Amino acid sequence: MSPIRTLIMGAAGRDFHNFNVFFRDNPDYQVVAFTATQIPDIEGRTYPAELAGKLYPAGIPIHAEEELVDLIRQHQVEQVVFAYSDVPHAVVMHKASIVNAAGADFRLMGTHLTQLKSSKPVVSVCAVRTGSGKSQTTRRVSLILRGMGFRVAAIRHPMPYGDLVKQKVQRFADYADLDKHECTIEEREEYEPHLDNGVIVYAGVDYEAILRQAEQEVDIVLWDGGNNDFSFYIPDLQIAVADPHRPGHEIGYHPGETVARMADVFVINKVDTAAPEAVIQVRENLNAINPKAQVIEAASPLFVDDPAAIRGKRVLVIEDGPTLTHGEMAYGAGWVAARRFGAAEIVDPRPFAVGSIRTTYEKYPRTGAILPAMGYGEAQMHDLEATIRAADVDMVIIGTPIDLTRVIKIDKPSQRVRYELQEIGKPTLEDILKAKFGK
Repeated sequence: MSPIRTLIMGAAGRDFHNFNVFFRDNPDYQVVAFTATQIPDIEGRTYPAELAGKLYPAGIPIHAEEELVDLIRQHQVEQVVFAYSDVPHAVVMHKASIVNAAGADFRLMGTHLTQLKSSKPVVSVCAVRTGSGKSQTTRRVSLILRGMGFRVAAIRHPMPYGDLVKQKVQRFADYADLDKHECTIEEREEYEPHLDNGVIVYAGVDYEAILRQAEQEVDIVLWDGGNNDFSFYIPDLQIAVADPHRPGHEIGYHPGETVARMADVFVINKVDTAAPEAVIQVRENLNAINPKAQVIEAASPLFVDDPAAIRGKRVLVIEDGPTLTHGEMAYGAGWVAARRFGAAEIVDPRPFAVGSIRTTYEKYPRTGAILPAMGYGEAQMHDLEATIRAADVDMVIIGTPIDLTRVIKIDKPSQRVRYELQEIGKPTLEDILKAKFGK
């Protein structure tokens, strides 16, 4: 039989991983193309021959998802694999309908064929939606495990937006490594807080090669998930973070519901700022699909260096980009801090938006009167800087996980918002981790 002609729909993450672990050296399939979406300017590249294996000496082209139907017809595609995350269930099925109408099968790959086995214990921290508070949960877990005497490395869900060959295996031990690998704002937002805590970070493209290198220097592998995807590794403990600011999303998005159904532990975050009835709804939804999981309620308290400096000011609020865009949040920690500490006005940045920032607002109109810290490359960072410069405000409030002043110039007074996970009541993450891994 001829190999099954296959196309993989992705966003430079799960798609490459599924290819590497299942399709790369599999003669039963011929992957004719990837498509790309969600992330700006990641199409038009080639998945390189150096990573694609001996069956693909010319590599594999990466096209925009808008070309999907034409590609199915042009290449007589028999199977389309959907391989990206944080998508409403209805949208996934709309994609399936498009694919089926064009004549191809539609496939979602599960854990058995895509998760790798580590020689070390694995703790995975994933979320039901982007922006739920997974990053501070992962940091909390890493500090607890290190306090227990374990050597820990965080392996982060992929964000390979540059030279894929150079990004095959990336190891970050300090800020110099971030510069060496020419990290985007999105990458720095995930890596810097770990580095600040003394935790080494791995990321890249080939997650088996990454795992095998990390295993040489750690006792426990900490999977730091991206979007609402599930772990690339078989976990010994699965922690899922849910957000009561978006009740119902924990059972309405792919693959976040998969994450929730597999979890050993739920962290319902932000209970200090969410409506009590929303917290109850999230708890009931999670219990209905996974009653065996333990539940932790937690807050993400906010800290700024000088709260008094915010009072009475007209402020521009900058938040984490993906949380506002495909995460569909209308605000984040920066907005909460501005309101809490008495800002006179949160100024709408849209009239000042330039270039790719203006395009982002057009693509994600629900983003609202908050500036998303889009920085997938130098051009976007330039547009972000220009938008801030044009804004008629007294102060900038930075709600991103990193200090933006390290990567762009902000020509106005600023206050950075920090937030960490704080469990409420019992059990705590420390209780659960000690019960699982205590010596």
